This record gives sequence, structure tokens and C-alpha cells, in this order.
Amino acid sequence: MTSFEQMTSPEFMLTNHGDDYFMRMALREAEKAYEADEVPIGAVIVHENRIIGRGYNQTERLQDPTAHAEMIAITAAASHLGSRRILDCTMYVTLEPCSMCAGAIVLARVPRLVFATTDPKAGACGTLYNIAHDERLNHRCQITSGVLQEESAMMLRSYFAKLRKK
Repeated sequence: MTSFEQMTSPEFMLTNHGDDYFMRMALREAEKAYEADEVPIGAVIVHENRIIGRGYNQTERLQDPTAHAEMIAITAAASHLGSRRILDCTMYVTLEPCSMCAGAIVLARVPRLVFATTDPKAGACGTLYNIAHDERLNHRCQITSGVLQEESAMMLRSYFAKLRKK
């Protein structure tokens, strides 16, 4: 059994992992986007210490402006739970969500959001806006930022450097 197979086996997933572990899983999703020439953003949603939703950016491949990592992960988690409400879950995403994704997080009632690095151009969870924690809305989410920040930022820098060379 490879180390990846061991880490994704049901027995391994049932142990109590911390934010770094699940952010590494989100970074793996971001790597898929990177390899597909998409902006490398990945997301996972965790319920009872198990990943129930995954996503990576696919806006170019699908020609869909809503195909962000967070939106894909929310759809998968809602399907898994059989509910539009993503209760008792934590979302891990490699870049601070934009306003569309932050709005979806609020609508899905995600109780906790963990992101790696801030987005100075579109961040809607504390940088430009704070939709996910806006007291005027009917739901707010607990936000933790900076988890594996450098790894995520390095992947984004590498992607945009590669894009500029083309």
C-alpha cells in the first residue's frame, strides 16, 4: 500500500487530524488545477474527520465562471449529506474565497472556514470584504487563516510566473 493509499484509507481518515493535514489535502486538489493549467486553488470539506467534498478550479476546462474549487466542494458535500446545509463541517481552501464562494459558504451554513493565504484582489473573508462573517447576514462562519500559507502562496506564484512566460 502506498503512503497516499494509507493516508486516504477509512481507518486513517477516522483518526483526529488537524488543520495542517486537511489543508494538505486541499493543496493536493490545487495541484490538480495547476496540472490542468487552471488557477491552482483546491478545497476540501470535512465532516466527522472525513473528507466528504473535494474540488479544484475548473473554470477554463468547463468554461464556467462558477466552477471554483469551493463551489465544486460544496456541491459534493451537499450531495454526500443529502442536504443543502453543510452543518458540522469545516471547509479548507488554499486561497481566501471570493465574494461568490463566500456567499455560497454562508448560504450552505458552513460553520468553519480555514484558508491558507489571503487574496488581496478578490478576498471576501476578511481582506476586501468579510461576507463569511458579516453580522448583517443570517449565518456567520468561524474563520481561521494562514494555515500552510507559504505552500499555497508559492504554488500560486509559480502558476502566475509560468503564465507570464507564455
